[in-house]
Amino acid sequence: MNPEIHLNRTLLCLICVQICLNGSMAGVRMAAPLQALRMGQGAAAVGVLLALFAMVMLFLSIPAGRYADRHNFKHPVALCMGFMVLGAGLAAAWPIFPVLCVSAMLCGGANGTAVIVLQRHAGRLARDPAQLKLVFSWIAIAPSIANFVGPFMAGLAIDHAGFRVCFALLAVLAACSWLAARQVVEPPLSENAKKHDAQDSAWDLLGDSRMRLLLLVNWLLSSCWDVHAFVLPVLGHERGISASMIGTILGLFAVAATAVRLFLPVVVARVKEWAVILGAMAATAILFGVYPLTQSSWTMAVCSILLGFSLGGAQPMIMSMLHQITPAHRHGEALGLRMVSINVSNILTPLVFGTVGAAIGVASVFWIVGAVVASGTRAAWRLRLFGAAWLPGPSETETAPPP
Repeated sequence: MNPEIHLNRTLLCLICVQICLNGSMAGVRMAAPLQALRMGQGAAAVGVLLALFAMVMLFLSIPAGRYADRHNFKHPVALCMGFMVLGAGLAAAWPIFPVLCVSAMLCGGANGTAVIVLQRHAGRLARDPAQLKLVFSWIAIAPSIANFVGPFMAGLAIDHAGFRVCFALLAVLAACSWLAARQVVEPPLSENAKKHDAQDSAWDLLGDSRMRLLLLVNWLLSSCWDVHAFVLPVLGHERGISASMIGTILGLFAVAATAVRLFLPVVVARVKEWAVILGAMAATAILFGVYPLTQSSWTMAVCSILLGFSLGGAQPMIMSMLHQITPAHRHGEALGLRMVSINVSNILTPLVFGTVGAAIGVASVFWIVGAVVASGTRAAWRLRLFGAAWLPGPSETETAPPP
């Protein structure tokens, strides 16, 4: 089979798998709080329920990455699919609050693990840095599609058939992921993966200065996503902007973040990863400085779109660099470390910046984050000095196309 055809088919399968699993989780994440509120649970209980989707990956990310390194692709994906179906199925069978909490942990853990497995496998498809950037530019589109498909399906099902049918359909959506996963070619594990000492700590990877810099940059940019989603509604309320317009502004951010990934494959062959990341950080710092100065909804919408462009284009480049600087047989562990940092941001950002905003004003939150990101551009600039030391080679790769 032609290598390009093999690559395209595999990418399409991976995108379909992630749409099914991520879409199922996103649907459950929308439906479960609504069900809890209908049962009379308060805002605090709903907050706990939502936190459980992310909380479980704080403890599961690194073990999930190590498991993927040792068991390749199909076996971990099958487990993820099984736990996702179980989580949604339990919610359909017993839609009570304690069961919804269990479902949240099962679905959040299954989706987070699946993301690590899929990203690991996608990175092993590439034969050179240019192709690596291309692969992750396409893969990054899947979550945006999934975050529309899942909640949209769940909303229609709830309105027309009720919560039990909604959760059952989301379980079916998760099960459909196997139709695409079984088409992925899975050659045997490399010798390095077989010999890798299970007692080695994933935290050893932080001994590499490149990894520390890249995770720092990743954390800064991930925090910007969280701050924008958390603080923008508060800022809009202060400006007297309607709820529907605030929702539109946030929606434009998501559309822009998706759109820039559609155009990335056209330009990535001509631009270095560090340059895209550096540009994204500089643009983000400037936009966070300007955002609080805007007064109308339309100027805020323009800032939101531009911020979506800058943040949406950086994530595929981070993934590309992560795979280049990590030993091929430890990609899963590196992805687990990255996910830990993201989940820490998801949990701490609302707490920390909510307190700061209440104390000194919401505008100051944008300026503080903008200043921190601006100081972090030095780390992005230093990334240009580091070459790729661990690109997959003939002795390391697990995804060579079949003859």
